[in-house]
Amino acid sequence: MRNLKLLGIFCFLFIGGTLMAQNGSTMVGGAEMYPSKNIVENASQSNDHTTLVAAVKAAGLVETLQSEGPFTVFAPTNAAFEKLPAGTVETLLKPENKEKLQAVLTYHVIAGDFKAKDVVAAIKNGDGKATFETVQGGKLYAMMEDGKVKLKDASGNVATVTVADVNQSNGVVHVIDTVVLPGK
Repeated sequence: MRNLKLLGIFCFLFIGGTLMAQNGSTMVGGAEMYPSKNIVENASQSNDHTTLVAAVKAAGLVETLQSEGPFTVFAPTNAAFEKLPAGTVETLLKPENKEKLQAVLTYHVIAGDFKAKDVVAAIKNGDGKATFETVQGGKLYAMMEDGKVKLKDASGNVATVTVADVNQSNGVVHVIDTVVLPGK
């Protein structure tokens, strides 16, 4: 019985599709995301977000995403970046494309702390669709489909939130399966 209690202390609970540690942190990309750490500190630990972290560094946005915030970040996974046409990521990471990369990345960020319940409430209040202004200045549209939050970008691409409410010291991250792109 004592061993079961000890096991319980170290075990993880699977709740609503998200692996949660007993201390309230969320597992993303094989690593615990601690609410006491900022967006960059946590993302740097996720095996699923190495491309995003490299892009944030190349864009010179590390300091911004480590600042007080609060920010809501829709964080595309490595697999999401792999869906882009061949050579897109490599081209964006070039120093001469820094402004373009900044625009793409800041299109994934909303000023404020929007938990999943806030996004869902905005969708309900908007009769099935909510519009958010991104830090980049463009619009990102949220809707519900099959019980999941979907994001539609200015180009018509649709991303699904796969992990919601990854709390950070300076906001919240929602993991998405597709890179959203600002309009041209």
